[in-house]
Amino acid sequence: MKNLIAVGTLAALAAFALAAQAQQQRGQQQGAPPPQGVGAASTDPGAGFGPAQLTTFKVRDNFYMIRNGQSGNCSVLIADDGVVLIDNKFEMDHDAIMTKLREITDKPVLYVINTHMHGDHSGGNAKKQELGAKVIAHENARFQMAMTQTKGLPTITLEDHMRLYHGEFILDIYWLGRGHTDGDIVVHLPNQNMIFMGDLFATWDPYVTLIDYPGGGSLREWTRTLDRALALPFTTVIPGHGGATDRAHLETYKAQLTRMQDMVREMNRSANCGRRGLAPADAAACATKSREGIQKMLETEFGWSGFVTTLGLDGVIREMQ
Repeated sequence: MKNLIAVGTLAALAAFALAAQAQQQRGQQQGAPPPQGVGAASTDPGAGFGPAQLTTFKVRDNFYMIRNGQSGNCSVLIADDGVVLIDNKFEMDHDAIMTKLREITDKPVLYVINTHMHGDHSGGNAKKQELGAKVIAHENARFQMAMTQTKGLPTITLEDHMRLYHGEFILDIYWLGRGHTDGDIVVHLPNQNMIFMGDLFATWDPYVTLIDYPGGGSLREWTRTLDRALALPFTTVIPGHGGATDRAHLETYKAQLTRMQDMVREMNRSANCGRRGLAPADAAACATKSREGIQKMLETEFGWSGFVTTLGLDGVIREMQ
């Protein structure tokens, strides 16, 4: 089980890195402008995974995002007594993140919130803990991390909900169900009408969905989880990768997942490989042909490739019977 989770985690990170590179290459081919450079005055390109270089974007007073295309967003909430980070990229990004952070504040990092267990969101935990930060995550995410690491484990966990008061910010942290993994949380800021989705809403334009079944992910439950998130009051959405956006993009992301569910379910039903009376060899051949057809559909309709397919294909087929 330990090895399975490790493979799932590493494959998930590789999948997002590959998707990020593809997105950036498309942007360059289409004549997209280069990254704006360093500092909080940069203009966030918004869609896609992010700029090639680590860049700071100011979203509003006391809220910044440190972004690049190779790993998840690092969101910065500043109060008088210190800083809360929502996700903190890979361990190798720690020094660069701290350099960027010191360009906007000299206050200490008090808390790091992991939206889930993947290393492109939680990899900097141990380094931040050495600076005195406490790490918050869902119990499932901590469990999965503990299978493969001893350093950087969250020290505060939740099951369903916890609230953190941080200056002007009230952070309601929720576990709303499975989706990308079984330990995804969302962070709702009611006073700012804002929600941080982690990789439950990975990015927009392109809409990328990675279902990490070894990490407890579920296509079937993902849409239910998003329904619960959409029931919260907010106008601004922060994805796990990509710039700040709005409720409409999250609704479109959910609609894409619903469409995926419907298409896989219908293809399973049409193949009907488990029908009574089918010889074992014929049933196996039917299942192989059906799997190939579903894979092609997911690649054509939803842009699946590489590790996204490796992690998700068989789980999706099983769930959508």
